[in-house]
Amino acid sequence: MHQHHRALGLAPQSTADSPVLGGGIDIAKALPVQPVTLVRPHAAARAARFFSEKFPGRSMYAVKANPSPDLLRVLWDNGITHYDVASLAEVRLVADTLPEATLCFMHPVKAEEAIAEAYFTHGVRVFSLDSLDELEKIQRATRFAADLTLCVRLRVSSEHSKLSLASKFGVASHEAKALLFATRQAADSLGICFHVGSQAMTPDAYAQAMERVRAAIVEAAVTVDVIDVGGGFPSVYPDMEPPALERYFEVIGRAFESLPISYSAELWAEPGRALCAEYSSLVVRVERRRGNELYINDGAYGALFDAAHIGWRFPVKLLREPESTVRDHPFSFYGPTCDDLDHMAGPFLLPADVKAGDYIEIGMLGAYGAAMRTRFNGFTSDETVVVTDEPMASLYAQVDPITTSNVVKL
Repeated sequence: MHQHHRALGLAPQSTADSPVLGGGIDIAKALPVQPVTLVRPHAAARAARFFSEKFPGRSMYAVKANPSPDLLRVLWDNGITHYDVASLAEVRLVADTLPEATLCFMHPVKAEEAIAEAYFTHGVRVFSLDSLDELEKIQRATRFAADLTLCVRLRVSSEHSKLSLASKFGVASHEAKALLFATRQAADSLGICFHVGSQAMTPDAYAQAMERVRAAIVEAAVTVDVIDVGGGFPSVYPDMEPPALERYFEVIGRAFESLPISYSAELWAEPGRALCAEYSSLVVRVERRRGNELYINDGAYGALFDAAHIGWRFPVKLLREPESTVRDHPFSFYGPTCDDLDHMAGPFLLPADVKAGDYIEIGMLGAYGAAMRTRFNGFTSDETVVVTDEPMASLYAQVDPITTSNVVKL
């Protein structure tokens, strides 16, 4: 792994390619000025093994959730061999990082040039679509190739998910029959895919979507070779404690077995958040306190985009020794830029005596955290340290998912 250690003044304890720090980082000695990302390869490895061993089909990682090459290698080493890519940049990234990986171009609206390079240069054979226009584009770009797996994306409800993905993509019910029939003629293998939305809080989301799949297959009377249930598999956050992932797998498996599909049909999924949320957290410094508002050195234009723009609450922990014995109090955060929009309402529960100069760890930022970071207003950080302690919450560790102890030395 190629990580940066400059801000903390820390040297790797093992080889330069695989630095491992025993348990945590010494904040009191390092006093980092910039935000520091803590990455936990063991947590991502555990999640990858869980999906590769327990999901009743093929799991392919949704790269958009966190495109870190180091993370991609961890997932590969732990059984994830297929990758859901949504852009030509992601195609190139995964092809360069994992030359033997299978890439599936699952964005339903792609540039014709991107399709052509993906097919002819990088060996991509799986594409999704939700319109006749896109089908024609794929055929032109691949020169009417006869070895394509084409997955028609159906529009399904996002009512059981915290973030909707029901509006932008997916063929409507009254148009699905014609599109499935046309795609069947063009494809070597025909797939049906959907996305129930991000952070689906109940397996019922998949059960309902599979009924939509059943109706579409029956109406179109086509032979289907692939059922892709997409993403939406949840992680655990404050006030968001989903059922065990095994329950999702059981519901999906039963629904798949009951569909009128090819005897050799495959079941796929596209986990993103569930594979990488526990991979990293963020250490930030409090630069100012104004009442119940804390000014910190990362925010809406950095790793905390979701906390600012969709009100996502992440677990937080004050890094102070000895630990504060003061009762927790609700705080909001302001990020470092000059914008009022750089505001994270929370509430984030921290000891009431938190003050300027304190450090806070913000957990569960492996999904969509570093991936959303910009350099707006000159504020950014690429400082990363590998740690071996447990994430602040986990659906995989054999501990309570909310009260997992997190060790960061002081």
